[in-house]
Amino acid sequence: MGELRKIIIDGREIEVDPAMTLIQACEEAGVEIPRFCYHERLSIAGNCRMCLVEIVGGPPKPAASCAMQVRDLRPGPEGQPPVVRTNSPMVKKAREGVMEFLLINHPLDCPICDQGGECDLQDQAMAYGVDFSRYREPKRAADDLDLGPLVETHMTRCISCTRCVRFTTEVAGVYDMGQTGRGEDAEITTYLGKTIDSNLQGNIIDLCPVGALVSKPYAFTARPWELTKTETIDVMDALGSSIRVDTKGREVMRILPRNHDGVNEEWISDKTRFVWDGLRRQRLDRPYVRRNGRLSPAGWPEALAAAAAALKGARKVAGLVGDLAPVEAAFSLKALVGSLGGVVECRTDGARLPAGNRSGYVGTARIEEIDTAKAILLVGTNPRDEAPVLNARIRKAWLAGARVGLIGPKADLTYDYHHFGAGREALVDLVARVEAKPDTIVIVGQGALRGEDGEAVLSQVMAYVEGCGAKLLVLHTAAARVGAMDVGCTTEGGIAAALDGADVVLNLGADETDVPAGPFVIYQGSHGDRGAHRADVILPGAAWTEENGLFVNTEGRPQLALRAGFPPGEAKENWAILRALSAEAGATLPWDSLAQLRQALVKAHPHLGRIDIVPENAWTPLPPARPGTGAFAAAIGDFYLTNPIARASELMAELSRRAHDRAARPIAAE
Repeated sequence: MGELRKIIIDGREIEVDPAMTLIQACEEAGVEIPRFCYHERLSIAGNCRMCLVEIVGGPPKPAASCAMQVRDLRPGPEGQPPVVRTNSPMVKKAREGVMEFLLINHPLDCPICDQGGECDLQDQAMAYGVDFSRYREPKRAADDLDLGPLVETHMTRCISCTRCVRFTTEVAGVYDMGQTGRGEDAEITTYLGKTIDSNLQGNIIDLCPVGALVSKPYAFTARPWELTKTETIDVMDALGSSIRVDTKGREVMRILPRNHDGVNEEWISDKTRFVWDGLRRQRLDRPYVRRNGRLSPAGWPEALAAAAAALKGARKVAGLVGDLAPVEAAFSLKALVGSLGGVVECRTDGARLPAGNRSGYVGTARIEEIDTAKAILLVGTNPRDEAPVLNARIRKAWLAGARVGLIGPKADLTYDYHHFGAGREALVDLVARVEAKPDTIVIVGQGALRGEDGEAVLSQVMAYVEGCGAKLLVLHTAAARVGAMDVGCTTEGGIAAALDGADVVLNLGADETDVPAGPFVIYQGSHGDRGAHRADVILPGAAWTEENGLFVNTEGRPQLALRAGFPPGEAKENWAILRALSAEAGATLPWDSLAQLRQALVKAHPHLGRIDIVPENAWTPLPPARPGTGAFAAAIGDFYLTNPIARASELMAELSRRAHDRAARPIAAE
């Protein structure tokens, strides 16, 4: 930040950075400026003209405050600070004129428009609209676009702010949208009428200041004032994006992003935004017990008794922690299985993450440090599928001049990168010629760590990080993984060793792994997915929106997910099920409430009590080991179908089918 400059806004003198625009300076002064096209995370378009202000001593006409910097203002005759007025008659008249122009062609759709009640145009028309129009010609109309199953378009309402065009081009990195025509014929359209191929496209719904782009699945289902709003955390990937869950009665109606500069800025992926229909389908709402080879409905006492009998008679109990389990449930499972002499494992995908070494399974970098990195090395990861919002952040750094390198399978990441090679040989070669490169971040994905030599690969990555003075970020694919590793849900030898010789498996929502034939399986989860099909006893648990829980994201930041609704039928909160089961099994856990459980959790692991603070991890490199040969595998096969909630969603199935068709369809020249 350079030398500050004085400026007087509406009679109040403030000091601001001269690189600021007037609209930002006014916000610093506590003055709200109306706007439609300006957005602080997008480039400046300066085309809606709603943010006009008067510059005293300047031209005899208002200026667009979003496109003029403080350094462009001239001081007064005797060197006084420049004066800006935002509430003068000239400004009021100018803004009313702009609003009249905007409403010339805007349809009177408010009663049937999904944006009604949270519409920028409605709000600002209340302040600057007039009750008549001098326009007598017919209103123009525009054809609606087909953008796919997520975004519904009503292009007659469009005011050409171009926020959607700038977002898709700059943040999402797809060049599908643009504006054609001039004057009355100007309209936003897509290239050759194609649908948008991006897993961030839902964000244009939030960006649209009118009802031109609205959510297709949510359309005509609720009004904003009918909804109960709960601020919580997303678990569809390990980023831990801040979200708001809106419910009507017991049903989740929509999911929206919240601003969090350190994690997701104000974007979320399409899976996060639209997965809510999966919360209603294929739910486990009552306990089941397998009788004569078939799962039959049962009451809670019977199901708990059957599960407890199996646990009491077991020689070895193995606990598995699934990808969506809150830390409290993982901690309870560890305590219960540990008291029965068993083992617990959370690395159900076979990733060789080093237990107890936080710098090895979390790293030392924070997500927001990507913004200022000069170089970024991706190892065995495709962040566009594994964490789309993180990928947008890498693209932002690339646009600011950062160099990006990739070791792993080639993929379209929406930015240019240097491809060092597909796998282990390229990594070893890079480590051999490492040199000091400060302001570098190395992001290692689960695809690099899942092989038999995963620990050796990680040792090479850590050697590279140490050699160039970089920072390490381990990119996880499971929201529950870091928290479960923090509370010690690991076994020497990984999942194979945990299941070896086990005659009872207590499966806490681990649907991404197959339990071999033989053991008695107690499955606790929210959806009738793979884990439930293999189970001998099913204990129905709450989904993440239906219980209060703690999650730790991929950078090691503890975050609270708050309950937005209640589980269906007889389903219960996960920690409470484990508490009840422990009493039946004769190994009662020492807590009777979530508060007592959290006290025990924070006493054992103090960093989990510091919510939204990223702990500093002591750097502990692994002893150098040479990995095998071969390319890294992709960590995610299908972005839209990575967990039971997504697989229960009809919309995710449709998106997956479309993505598969796009990948399989030949290009015209073929």
